[in-house]
Amino acid sequence: MKTKAQTLQDIFDQVPEDRKEAFLKLHEVIVRHLPPGFEAAISYGGLGYVVPHALYPAGYHCKPSEPLPFAGIASQKHSINLYHMGLYASPALHDWFVSEFKKRYHRAPDMGKSCIRFKKPEEIPYSLIGELMQKMRVSEWIDIYEQQFKKSSKK
Repeated sequence: MKTKAQTLQDIFDQVPEDRKEAFLKLHEVIVRHLPPGFEAAISYGGLGYVVPHALYPAGYHCKPSEPLPFAGIASQKHSINLYHMGLYASPALHDWFVSEFKKRYHRAPDMGKSCIRFKKPEEIPYSLIGELMQKMRVSEWIDIYEQQFKKSSKK
């Protein structure tokens, strides 16, 4: 859900009460497991985890005034969603996550290209999300981002 929030607290305050506890816990797990360099911020009107301009001055190619996005969470109409660009950009990371999810929960995750949807807040796999967040350092994300962007811009 895109908001006009000015602070992270504004975003937290807008989460529906029946999802607030799960949403805040998911945020805490992500922040606790983010590798050094990433930071929580408002990104495209939502709660994002980004590479700040101090580490990557070029920012996001679509809108250089925005820091380079990496992940984000949002309370959508029917689910809490985790967006993780590493899952989209790295087939190996995607395959690891899907495999681990299936091993632990005996079903496939409800996913899009970079989106994992949790329709039941009580079923959010916090420990697996913590592991996922630790799988990619800032330097790795920047390298993948630049390779993917340069590759697609030459076509």
